[in-house]
Amino acid sequence: MTSNQKAMSLLSCAVRVFLHLLLSYAVFFFARVAYFLENKDVFTDVFSHNSPWRLLEGSLMFDTSAVMYTNALVVLLIVLLPRKWDKAVSIVYTLITGLALTMNLGDAVYFQYTGKRTTMSVFNEFANESNLLQILGAETLRHWYLFLLAFLVFYAVWRLSRRIMGIGKHSLLPRWAEISSRALTLLVFVPFCIAGMRGGWTTAVRPITVSNANQYVRRPAEAVLILNTPFSMIRTVGKNVFHDPRYFSDEELATIYSPVHEPVKGEMRRKNVVVLIVESFGREYIGAYNDHLDGGKYKGYAPFMDSLYKESLSFDYTFANGRQSIDGMPSILSGIPRFIEPFFLTPASMNDVSGIAGELGKKGYYSAFFHGAENGSMGFEAFAKATGYKDYYGRTEFGRDPRFGGEREYDGTWAIWDEPFLQFYAMKMTEFCEPFVTSVFTASSHHPYVVPEKYKEVYKDEDENPIHKCIRYTDMALRKFFETARKQPWYKNTIFVFTSDHTNIADHPEYRTDLGLFGAPLLFFDPSGEMPRGRMHCIAQQTDILPTILGWLRYPEPYIAWGVDLLNTPAEETWAVNHTGSGLYQFVKGDYLLQFDGNSLHAVYNFRKDTLLRRNLLKGDGTLALPATEREKIMADERQLKAVIQTYMQRMVNDKLIIK
Repeated sequence: MTSNQKAMSLLSCAVRVFLHLLLSYAVFFFARVAYFLENKDVFTDVFSHNSPWRLLEGSLMFDTSAVMYTNALVVLLIVLLPRKWDKAVSIVYTLITGLALTMNLGDAVYFQYTGKRTTMSVFNEFANESNLLQILGAETLRHWYLFLLAFLVFYAVWRLSRRIMGIGKHSLLPRWAEISSRALTLLVFVPFCIAGMRGGWTTAVRPITVSNANQYVRRPAEAVLILNTPFSMIRTVGKNVFHDPRYFSDEELATIYSPVHEPVKGEMRRKNVVVLIVESFGREYIGAYNDHLDGGKYKGYAPFMDSLYKESLSFDYTFANGRQSIDGMPSILSGIPRFIEPFFLTPASMNDVSGIAGELGKKGYYSAFFHGAENGSMGFEAFAKATGYKDYYGRTEFGRDPRFGGEREYDGTWAIWDEPFLQFYAMKMTEFCEPFVTSVFTASSHHPYVVPEKYKEVYKDEDENPIHKCIRYTDMALRKFFETARKQPWYKNTIFVFTSDHTNIADHPEYRTDLGLFGAPLLFFDPSGEMPRGRMHCIAQQTDILPTILGWLRYPEPYIAWGVDLLNTPAEETWAVNHTGSGLYQFVKGDYLLQFDGNSLHAVYNFRKDTLLRRNLLKGDGTLALPATEREKIMADERQLKAVIQTYMQRMVNDKLIIK
């Protein structure tokens, strides 16, 4: 045996470990490129305003953490098992690496609907769905090229792993030398593994989390390119998402902000309330909100909503508090924004919680929630009941009504088509005793972006955005709903609220920014004309719905909501808050958007003038490029945001979401 052969035999264990880790890095790099290409429209400016070296540095740090987590078992097997187990080790490595690749590529598609890397909450989110295999099958066919790439990479990994495991196969070293080689490999790998998982070497380094990705990019939406899905899921296993940040003492906190809304004086108005939550109906799709787009020629895709807009109370800037359907429900119906994770996927969902149905139920209102999907879908039924809705009407109840087409009206994937279900909704309300509060959550303007067979020639794909035809269909369904509602005895005594659960695929750059991704419509329509109409020049958010409605009705009891009564709050005191998928809070007030990482400001933009959020007013040294009076406003806004966060966390942790 030559000296070179002896050296190779001695180092064979370390070489096999090193080459397997290197191969894993290559797979993660490949997955990141595929992720970028699949969503390139969202990341059009990523290389123009970010340092490529910083992007690479951040990507390597998070990939290192994921590679160490996913390869720790493989390294132990290489070090501890005899060579006769090499094939089994290659199988384990290929399966683990293939799973990591599949998670990343699958998330490249799912990102289009969430705007973030997937975390462990996804298992709770879809726990009650019976059509997941059908949806996954449809996505595989639609994105067949990703499936093919995954298969080719999977096969290449298997072949390369087999070749790597063959290095030093016929070692003639003494047993003590082989054992020493393996022990040395393990001793060197362990500290590297721990440091890699944590994101650094020193004891002062906190283990990196999802939010750390923001330090490598200018826009929070771009942080998903720094992250990888295995890391995001591993880091959120069993995490308690809520904790009190203790920014202020309780006494100081009470002077800055409180989510407690006090009773309104005067005799209560006993009007019906109808809340229309329309799936994925982003503000961009409604022409009336966007007469400045395309040189004033933009018409949108919702002519009926344009007409309703003219008859309603509307606002200059309107935002969702989350990016998913399960975020919309608590925000719209209970005044609870989504911070960190969807509220009813966390342990805090077991807290006592109220909402528009629960509060009005105290005053004799009947309440019902409508959703055309399978009963129990998305956890909507459970949340509706928890917040005070007395009855729930879903696909089952629709199928029992002989006036409608039953299962013939099922879209084959999610729910009953919007047109028949909204007619069912309108007719059922005529059977209810007044006053009542009801809500409906539509479903047709949703992936897989299809319309009923009889409308396929009416609503065709007119551009590259597949949701536009669905928006036109749902807009038509809403028009027919109001045509039916106008004929009902309860109509004139009803306040209608229109919003969407979240946004969807955007065409215009301003709706692809960190703030634009939350651009949802919000309208209040009172057929009697008693509630004010017209456009208010202020900021509005979904969590304002509860206090605005209860304020208008002169609700006589205190309640909790993280929003304001838009009809009784000065425009300069209105605000909106949300939480990005990469760990940043966004706070909109006055002229400015603040991005806050939980400890300090990350960015400040004048969102009214800088609509594409290209000029961060926060300089590298932490100072603001603004006059003193404007700096004082932003400091006050930061204090208010901290107070909003602290009150939210305290009430979640201590089960204080209702006034007892």
